[in-house]
Order: sequence, then C-alpha cells, then structure tokens
Amino acid sequence: QVQLVESGGGLVQPGGSLRLSCAASGSFFSVYHMGWYRQAPGKQRELVAGILTDSSTQYADSVKGRFTISRDNAKNTIYLQMNTLKPEDTAVYYCNLWRYNNNWPWGQGTQVTVSS
Repeated sequence: QVQLVESGGGLVQPGGSLRLSCAASGSFFSVYHMGWYRQAPGKQRELVAGILTDSSTQYADSVKGRFTISRDNAKNTIYLQMNTLKPEDTAVYYCNLWRYNNNWPWGQGTQVTVSS
C-alpha cells in the first residue's frame, strides 16, 4: 500500500513563498506521473500542477508563473515551490498520481493559509 505524506504548509502573508514536499513510500516512484492538488473549503479538489516521468510539467492557469513542480526520484519525493502567494491559494494541498484513471490513497494533505 502506497503512503503519501505531504508537508511544508503553513501560514504566510500575501506575496510570500512556501515549498511543499510529498514523500511516497516504495521504490517505484519514478515510473509514475505525479500531481499536486488542492481543495479549498466548499470547493472540489483541483489539479494545481503535474509532472510526467520525463519531468515535463503542466500547471493550472491560476498558478502559472508562480508555482513550480519538481521531482527527486532518488528520494521518492515531489515538490511544489509556491511564490507570490495569494489569499485564493489558501487550501489543503495533496499529492497523488496524475493522468491515470485511479489514485493512490490520499494522504492527510498540508494546509496552506495565505492571509495578512
């Protein structure tokens, strides 16, 4: 059973930065496309950024130019560098598979709150 553990969230002022990490158990991580998702209160979970096995990336329009997704296969970890944060980025952030018909069990997520 794959376990996903997200970390790095917190409270930050508008315009600030955070770097999220997602560690996956298992040694097969490098063969999967991975994504960062977020869910704000009262809203559906949405894809924020995705990264293919060849490290090609895709971003939601709302975060283009501000967020950067990356992966370190040796560490079974993906990252999300978030810059110029806005209050509308406030959400619980999760990682999981991307571009597949199924998902691994969702982790607990990491809360990001952007507020002055």
